[in-house]
Amino acid sequence: MAGHGRDRWKPAVHRSQFVRSAMGDDYVRWLERTFDVGVKDYCVYWFRRAHDHLKPGQRAGLVGTNSIAQNRARLASLDYVVAGGGVITDAVASQKWPGEAKVHVALVNWIKQPASAPVQFRLDGASVSGITAELKPPGLSAGTARTLLANAGRCFQGPTPVGAGFVLNNETAQWLLGRTEANYADVVRPYLVSDDLADRPNQQPSRWIIDFGAKPLEEACRYPAALDIVRRLVRPVRDSNSREGYRRYWWRLGEYRPGMRAALAGRTRYVVAGRLAKRLNFAWQDVVVCPSDLVYVFAFDDDYSMGVLISRLHSAWARVRGSSFKADPRYTPTSVFMTFPWPSPVPDTKREVVAAVTVELLARRSEICLDRGIGLTRLYNDVDDGAHTDLQKLHGVLDVAVASCYGWPAGVAQDDAELVHRLLKLNGQIADGSCGYTPFEHAP
Repeated sequence: MAGHGRDRWKPAVHRSQFVRSAMGDDYVRWLERTFDVGVKDYCVYWFRRAHDHLKPGQRAGLVGTNSIAQNRARLASLDYVVAGGGVITDAVASQKWPGEAKVHVALVNWIKQPASAPVQFRLDGASVSGITAELKPPGLSAGTARTLLANAGRCFQGPTPVGAGFVLNNETAQWLLGRTEANYADVVRPYLVSDDLADRPNQQPSRWIIDFGAKPLEEACRYPAALDIVRRLVRPVRDSNSREGYRRYWWRLGEYRPGMRAALAGRTRYVVAGRLAKRLNFAWQDVVVCPSDLVYVFAFDDDYSMGVLISRLHSAWARVRGSSFKADPRYTPTSVFMTFPWPSPVPDTKREVVAAVTVELLARRSEICLDRGIGLTRLYNDVDDGAHTDLQKLHGVLDVAVASCYGWPAGVAQDDAELVHRLLKLNGQIADGSCGYTPFEHAP
């Protein structure tokens, strides 16, 4: 906590990317030198400092942003506390801050090196058997999962424009596409954002974008009308940008993701999911669609892989391995996809079962959305309330089919804690090299 008067009880909300601008270069260098963990959310350092000042048997309690239990911030804060003999006894993983700051906070109480094991643990107001550094019960923790190198090259964040002038409304896009001096479809592409996935009945883009990819300026000049728009609306913004690359290549999307483009080359479709949404919704997109930076791209075009991604096994893993923004879950490729142990090897007969169920499920999902004129968020809110039981049953059938690919019984397919436990164990076996792992050798 910091400040005086009315600001006294505001939480420290300096996210890691804002610490330098808020506190200055000298202060950042002091943080790096003193704590040796790099630049983190500001509250991370207070958890370390508080724990260092405790003597065995003493307690502490702090309020911080809810990121302290997530990924890199957790490694430098609550993981540090636990590794130093701290036992978290009472916590609230995430709640809205009641003051003026629009953040979600976590409340954590712990004891350092207790003389005897605590007899009671409370998490979010409920009794639990223990509390991990992820602020989860032990059975729903996957904090020790390791990166699986075989998963690389399959999951990407969409391109970041760095210039609103790249984005077109339908009228301007159609004007460009109707011109005859060049094939503007080469550089004018449908543009997908996360709201399209969540709210549109067909999960298709509602806007367009000028995307020159990696084209040099000489090639971009072959599309003069599109280049003129970028020159007028984007270049002035880029000329004032602090990054030299953005200024030099002003006609290109700021982060145009060459790795993603290479992974999608030769495919006709790919899988997408929103970066930040209340639900983890996956959908197919035609390869002509340009995903935004609010979308994650999965370089798969086969129904089996889609089935694994939309299964409960993957979503359970994502819930414990992802991060959050305020109260909304955030899928993170490094901590979720790169640690997720896919089934391997999988007999073709089992792949075919998963693929067939996936096709049927997505067809039924699409039928409902189009018939009712609703998006996936509304659809699955209704499913949670008891509607569309046939769709719910298809999800259950898919979960069992995917579990079978791992060689697991049908009974675990709806048990999140058991699924995470098994996936974490498998992750360790793969990382140790004690079992083979070639998950994508059959995937197109």
